[in-house]
Amino acid sequence: MSEYAFYHLLTKRLDEALPELLEKAVARGMKTVVLAGSKARVDALDTLLWTYRREGFLAHGTRETGYPEAQPIYLTDAEENPNQAEALFAVDGVRAEFAGRFARCFDLFDGNDESAVASARERWREAKAAGHQLTYWQQTDRGGWEKKAEA
Repeated sequence: MSEYAFYHLLTKRLDEALPELLEKAVARGMKTVVLAGSKARVDALDTLLWTYRREGFLAHGTRETGYPEAQPIYLTDAEENPNQAEALFAVDGVRAEFAGRFARCFDLFDGNDESAVASARERWREAKAAGHQLTYWQQTDRGGWEKKAEA
């Protein structure tokens, strides 16, 4: 079973928090897949990871860029793992039915959207029923993370 972490965004938007979390994963030597809810979101994240910071970028690829096996971060809207990633980042409330194929899964959701919170609670129940090791992280006022629960 996977380690499954839920990240409750409160003070930062996804486009601010996701690059920071991906940087940490890459620094630990983890290849990642980012599973988005649509092709439009994949395109937006593709642009974001090239431009989110002046002094650098996060190397990544998509289906269109090719060579998925060589990408440290692979962006997709399909359940696939072409870069043999250890970590999955799920955004947009997607249900990653293939989460068990990854050592670590990160489910990022907007805590300022009640429907996103309700959906995340349902995904928590589903992940728990599937036997995943769960943690729940809530964003602090300063944008850091505080562990609030585990199961």
